[in-house]
Amino acid sequence: MSAPPSQLSPRTVPTRLGDRGRRLLDSRAGRALREYAADVLQKPQGVVPLERGAFTKVLLLWAVARLVNVGMLWGFYSIAKAARWGFGPDDERLGTFFDYLTGWDADRYGQIAAQGYPTSLPMNVSGDILPNNWAFLPVFPFLIRTLSGATGLGWQVVAVLLSVAAGLGATWLLFVLLRTVTAPRSAWWGTVIFSFAPLSFIMVLGYSEGLFMMLMFASMLLAIKRQYIWILPIGLVAAYTRPGVLALALGLGIVFAVRFFRRRVDPFPFREWAGLFVTGMGLAAAGLSWNHIAQAATGTHNAYIRTEIGWWIDFVGNDEFMPFTPWFRQAGTWLGPVGILIVVAIVVGFAMLMWSRPVRRLGLMVVAYSFSYGLYLFAVFLPQQSTFRLIMPMAPLFGDERWSSTPRRRTAILAGCLVLQVVAILLLWTRGNP
Repeated sequence: MSAPPSQLSPRTVPTRLGDRGRRLLDSRAGRALREYAADVLQKPQGVVPLERGAFTKVLLLWAVARLVNVGMLWGFYSIAKAARWGFGPDDERLGTFFDYLTGWDADRYGQIAAQGYPTSLPMNVSGDILPNNWAFLPVFPFLIRTLSGATGLGWQVVAVLLSVAAGLGATWLLFVLLRTVTAPRSAWWGTVIFSFAPLSFIMVLGYSEGLFMMLMFASMLLAIKRQYIWILPIGLVAAYTRPGVLALALGLGIVFAVRFFRRRVDPFPFREWAGLFVTGMGLAAAGLSWNHIAQAATGTHNAYIRTEIGWWIDFVGNDEFMPFTPWFRQAGTWLGPVGILIVVAIVVGFAMLMWSRPVRRLGLMVVAYSFSYGLYLFAVFLPQQSTFRLIMPMAPLFGDERWSSTPRRRTAILAGCLVLQVVAILLLWTRGNP
């Protein structure tokens, strides 16, 4: 006589589920996921503490790179001045070299430092909000105003000096970050590539990129050391320096989830999970707050979001903002179905990069942040000229050992950076929009 189902189920169902789980883990996909997790979750592979003289070495690298930037910029300034080229959004005749170094968005920081933000927003006849200074966050102009008042220096000089000093901080912290997660050679050459990258000249312009990257790299380093609560004050400053702190918040959220589910094999004490939770939520709130601040100050619904879209009108028209659509809108508008395929190829390529073993061996925080920042750019930004400088905070990916694997490759990459820097200064600063 056979046993009733109620007696069979406790013994047979778990066995079937266990067999299914084992088959899944033993499948090709399961093995690949286990290998990925093993690489991402391994202890940092870098060599610390740093040797004596490391800062001097990085300081010399930074100084040489900035001299190269200034030399190239001075060359194009001289050409533009002699040829009487127009410069900036209003195509005006060039003035001093500092006028050249503080054009485009830097000039808007100067306006905010002097006048603050407008209380009413410019609109066209269709009711679309046009580009205005609410697109630029307040920390950098606040520092310009404060230091200019304290020193008596003009705002242009202060803006450039701030950018240069912050660039040094970003370079050093990137080096320390990479030395923590990868081998010394990869860390050094990753810092070299960052220093001479095609858009590295932005660190001698009156822009806030250097300051933002310094804050991001400091936050990532603290996360790797599991000092989560100290990220909060740094991240809050970053949230009002440049857009992008939401990517850091998402990256910390990924770290929280991973550490929570691995708490039996990697203890996750209250101090750490509470600090990580508070920091992640605080940065997410700060990253979303500027739109509400602009709305309250101007009385215009979604003032910041609609201001950002004001730069899109000439490219894709005035449709409402929808997350994860800007890249497809831009590509579809200008290239049709071919453009859509290019965007899909970029997404697949980015996923393959994040999956590749040299990247995942950089560790959980670098992978989580890089993935989150790429996702953030894809979700909210329209790809255009500024995309090239917007990807600069992903510089920890230069720690990928493939960038520096052979002397020939290192030489070719460095030469390519210098050539592309010339092209970028001409097309993305002197003669075109940055």
